[in-house]
Amino acid sequence: MIADEVHRSQYDFIDGFARHMRDALPNASFIGFTGTPIELTDKNTRAVFRDYISIYDIQRAVQDKATVPIFYESRLAKLELSEDEKPKLDEEFEEVTEGEEVERKEKLKSKWAQLEALVGTEKRIKLIARDIVNHFERRLEVMDGKAMIVCMSRRICVELYNAIVSLRPQWHHQDDEKGIIKVVMTGSASDPVQWQMHIRNKQRREVLANKFRDPKDPFKIAIVRDMWLTGFDVPSLHTMYIDKPMRGHGLMQAIARVNRVYKDKPGGLIVDYIGIAHELKRALANYTESGGKGKTAIDQEEAVAVMLEKYEICCGLFHGFDWSKWITGSAQERLSVLPAAQEHILQQEDGKARLIQAVKELSQAFALSVPHEEAIRIRDDVAFFQAVRSVLIKHDTGDQKPAKELDFAIRQIVSKAVVSDEVIDIFAAAGLEKPDISILSDEFLAEVRGMPQKNLAVEVVV
Repeated sequence: MIADEVHRSQYDFIDGFARHMRDALPNASFIGFTGTPIELTDKNTRAVFRDYISIYDIQRAVQDKATVPIFYESRLAKLELSEDEKPKLDEEFEEVTEGEEVERKEKLKSKWAQLEALVGTEKRIKLIARDIVNHFERRLEVMDGKAMIVCMSRRICVELYNAIVSLRPQWHHQDDEKGIIKVVMTGSASDPVQWQMHIRNKQRREVLANKFRDPKDPFKIAIVRDMWLTGFDVPSLHTMYIDKPMRGHGLMQAIARVNRVYKDKPGGLIVDYIGIAHELKRALANYTESGGKGKTAIDQEEAVAVMLEKYEICCGLFHGFDWSKWITGSAQERLSVLPAAQEHILQQEDGKARLIQAVKELSQAFALSVPHEEAIRIRDDVAFFQAVRSVLIKHDTGDQKPAKELDFAIRQIVSKAVVSDEVIDIFAAAGLEKPDISILSDEFLAEVRGMPQKNLAVEVVV
């Protein structure tokens, strides 16, 4: 059995596609193709397919001229909180979230204060919009082509679009057939009114996709959150502006959008506004042969041993409880087992917390152990434990405030306290003359790689 893009669909060994394939073809050899293998605790391509037969990575692709090099430029939009506003934040936050459970309040504070609220403040969006406009216009002076802007939420996509067209009104047009810049995202009628012009059905999005693929079409800048970041080839796309935390295979899939060969395109450029340099280094180490030298495949027997240990713990928590109907019974009988199972756990001292943790650890070890015969043997029991865990972690929302209302209020608090500094050009900050990306030579790249880390002004990714 040979499958392509195996990092996407080969992990559900409980009652999903992977289980059905192996049940149907028990004696088959399974071979997979992927450009971005996943190495997570719950999804691991090499755990499923074992070690690599052959590697053709991005370095070899560049050497063969199958793709162009990818360059990196850091233009971090610095942020800091106004000293006058800092003392007011906690007080205002407590007022907005009054009556909410402590757990939810902490989650909201962490989520918004550190990420979306800071990234999506009006001041910062205007700052980045101005920089993108200036930067891309300079790029177009030397190289015709297209750009993609990656944002971390649909709200930010829309607000960044508004900020850009306020600077360049001629780029906007209501008609899908006209205009230089578009937001590409999904949505529904329940979304805010100001978003509706950007929400299109599948057919209209496909029209935009074809326009973006056409190098002669005036549609040159696409603003996205998740769409078009995988499997979407636009050879004339030469610049990607990233303002969204990304990592691993998702980051590699995204940056590969700009490395397609097109006419005299010397390379693709990744412009980083949020600070993905560390994740980019890590991803490149994982997805290039040189970065992976000395790296061995996962010892599956070790994973199986851990899995069986965690399995015994879960079985111990259900000692004296019969869950056989979950495996052999009808759909109705399977569901009828869950309330009694939940009660069995809740009657034990700290039973809920112990089960939630044990099943989490079992699930992770199970994912690394499949398709080992021991994992297949216990998969129905693992499914039962996971079902009980899902029931236990559900909670009643009660009279909580709507999430959108809280999001908006918290965002307003943080926005008032944010002071946007300048966008940093790392060449200018280091006192270096900014090189034209089209003339970066092998000698320059070698020189940069050999510079001491403290003097490294630019990371060049090839």
